[in-house]
Amino acid sequence: MLRLETIICTFSVLSVAARADFKARNCSEVREACQERGFAFAHVPHQEIPGEDLRVCTYEHTCCTQEMEDRFGQQSKLDFENLLDETSHTLRSTFVSRHKRFDEFFLELLENTERSLNEMFVRTYGKPYMQNAEVFENLFAELKRYYTGGNVNLEEMLNDFWSRLLERMFTLLNSQYVITEDYLECISKYTDELKPFGDVPRKLKAQVTRAFIAARTFVQGLSVGREVAQRVSKVNSTPACIRGLTKMLFCPFCRGMPGVKPCKNYCLNVMKGCLANQADLDPEWNQYIDAMLLVAQRLEGPFNIQSVMDPIDVKISEAIMNMQDNSAQVSFRVFQGCGQPKLAEISRSARDTSDVFSARFRPYNPEEPPTTAAGTSLDKLVVDIKEKLKLSKKFWSSLPEAMCVEDRVTAGNVSDEDCWNGHTKGRYFPEVQKDGLTNQMNNPEVGVDITRPDTFIRQQIMALRVMTNKLRNAYNGNDIYFQDTSDEGSGSGSGSGCTEGCTTDMYSAATEAPVVRADRSGPMEDSAPHHAPSIALPTVLALLALTLHRQWR
Repeated sequence: MLRLETIICTFSVLSVAARADFKARNCSEVREACQERGFAFAHVPHQEIPGEDLRVCTYEHTCCTQEMEDRFGQQSKLDFENLLDETSHTLRSTFVSRHKRFDEFFLELLENTERSLNEMFVRTYGKPYMQNAEVFENLFAELKRYYTGGNVNLEEMLNDFWSRLLERMFTLLNSQYVITEDYLECISKYTDELKPFGDVPRKLKAQVTRAFIAARTFVQGLSVGREVAQRVSKVNSTPACIRGLTKMLFCPFCRGMPGVKPCKNYCLNVMKGCLANQADLDPEWNQYIDAMLLVAQRLEGPFNIQSVMDPIDVKISEAIMNMQDNSAQVSFRVFQGCGQPKLAEISRSARDTSDVFSARFRPYNPEEPPTTAAGTSLDKLVVDIKEKLKLSKKFWSSLPEAMCVEDRVTAGNVSDEDCWNGHTKGRYFPEVQKDGLTNQMNNPEVGVDITRPDTFIRQQIMALRVMTNKLRNAYNGNDIYFQDTSDEGSGSGSGSGCTEGCTTDMYSAATEAPVVRADRSGPMEDSAPHHAPSIALPTVLALLALTLHRQWR
């Protein structure tokens, strides 16, 4: 009996001590911390209350009401989104600013080159040039349309330019004859054979196509990187993520210790769970960055668009001089193939004093180096972009580390025993999870369904994959939408992957068919050689259709 009384007495003393300890713990610090954070709660307990109504911060005694816990959940989501926005701000602003700078540089380079050529040719060639200036205006208009996403086949467009220039020059140099549209059509058939402009068209075509493909693909790559960064930085937090964030950021309030910040490893597990899908973007993002750096190397070297565009007026002038020097031979060969055109009904004296004399082009001797866009060097611009691109590698997998910054989110330079571990102040024991969705199966802080990848993130991964493929092709001088089939083994192609009206902000991967210039129709004067269309392709298709039809039967 005495032993029983002793036990009862001991239990009573412990109960009184526990009640005394419970009464001693108040929530004054929590009230002050809530006021500092701007929370306007209807009621904050003065002392701890039973916590059976709470769903996240589930403790026997708490300084939180259900209203407070709900509000903490909303604030956790907002704080997380703001922190992600701040952490990714440098990346996003880098792509926005570098895309803008490169785009402005390129368009200004085109504008300055066209103006320089026009001024030089007016001064050098005078009236013949001014009467035919639209040929050159169309050249630059098409180059700009290609760069800004237009549906242009570069090689075909350049071939068309030289054909038009040949027609205009032949007419000027043979102004004593009547040169009809049909006759010009016949002349164009001899362009490759005659090579009236020497080797300039072939060399210039190779240089322009490679440089423009690289420049356009590079600026599109910057645009895609900008869009992906902006879109992925806007996340839709899952309920499990919000729960984990609330427990990490605000459950210390409910435990009466609002000044205690999360342990570093605890924060990492929460962030890795919340950003599991973003981390899966990293492998494709890194490959995209590597492909951008490869094209940047080309822009610094053999595909340097500035080194191609600055002297383009000199190169075209050289081609014109080749045509003039060989005008007699060219005219003779054309007359052989297309026949002798009729003489114009105009007196010889009228021709001698004006058109014929003016048509004798004078060679161009550059007096000063060509202008550059805004005094900016492409090399310097590309070097700057390369440095920024290198810094952005592994960005998405490093986000948790970047967001769990000391003092801002985590406890900082304190001992492992003085941080919030999700339950109380003390050491955090669970192991930090690896990056990516599949590695979150056993995340102790955030429940992640690894069988349901985020479809939005997967769309961004696909966009990066498509862009990476385009960049790798551009590195080799190819545009994946316009492969050159006329000269197998040349390793070059040109054109666009976008419909009319697109800009350099190209983000979609829509495939377009190349534009084919319609030839002028009409009978040839005299007996120009005619080539029947090839029947090989229709024959093959017909045989294939017949074979399939028999198999289906």
